[in-house]
Amino acid sequence: MDAHEAGSAVRHGPGEEPHDAPAADAPPPAPQTETEPETEPGADPVVPRGGVAALSLRYQIAAALALAVVAITVCVHIAMVFLHVAPSNTVTKQHGQAIDDWIYPEFEQNWKLFAPNPLQQNIAVQARASVATADGRIRTTRWYDLSAEDGRAIDGNPLPSHTQQNALRRAWDFFVATHDAENRPVGLRGALSESYLRRTVELRLERADAAGDGGVVERVQVRSRTTNVRPPKWSDEQVSDRPTYRVLPWWRVPEARAEEGAR
Repeated sequence: MDAHEAGSAVRHGPGEEPHDAPAADAPPPAPQTETEPETEPGADPVVPRGGVAALSLRYQIAAALALAVVAITVCVHIAMVFLHVAPSNTVTKQHGQAIDDWIYPEFEQNWKLFAPNPLQQNIAVQARASVATADGRIRTTRWYDLSAEDGRAIDGNPLPSHTQQNALRRAWDFFVATHDAENRPVGLRGALSESYLRRTVELRLERADAAGDGGVVERVQVRSRTTNVRPPKWSDEQVSDRPTYRVLPWWRVPEARAEEGAR
């Protein structure tokens, strides 16, 4: 042992390794690829900003304005839809036109909020025909209950067709919505609804063979039979069980379709 090694052993004591001597098997320190920000002792580490906070002040203001416009538009739309489907109130009476301008035609709703007064009537659409027989006489058929026929077709059918469920009902609703109590058309769609209902009835009477052998359907007539639904036994409400009728005038069948139905 030379003098240098002896002096080192004396300073650190016997059996101790000098502090400045690196360990023989210790791996070299990994190189740092990213410089960490210097922070004061005890201070929170600096977190880089992201999202809107990373934008400049000008773009932050633009993003805030855009979000505000979207939020206001959504709130106005929800309020308009609510007022549109809600029962009549002071706001809808004063601003009904503005609400309709916002809703129609893109956001039309065909239901009422909370269904305050569900339908309490049964409406049956019936039809009959005036037939020119083969021997030159004119006879009037019985009333065909077209709604009852649809009901029998739907009853017990797990997959009824759209025609059986809605064609006749929608035709009648369309007519009632575009005609007054005197069956006079109101608006431009009155003639269209009348033609639609008449054609629907003609097809149904033709399917039922209302003209008979050699007969020709010259005119058709439609009526509705409305009866009130009986209230439950626990209710004190009293309603009439007598049916009411709305009878439409006779409609002449175009000659081309009358001859086609006779063949």
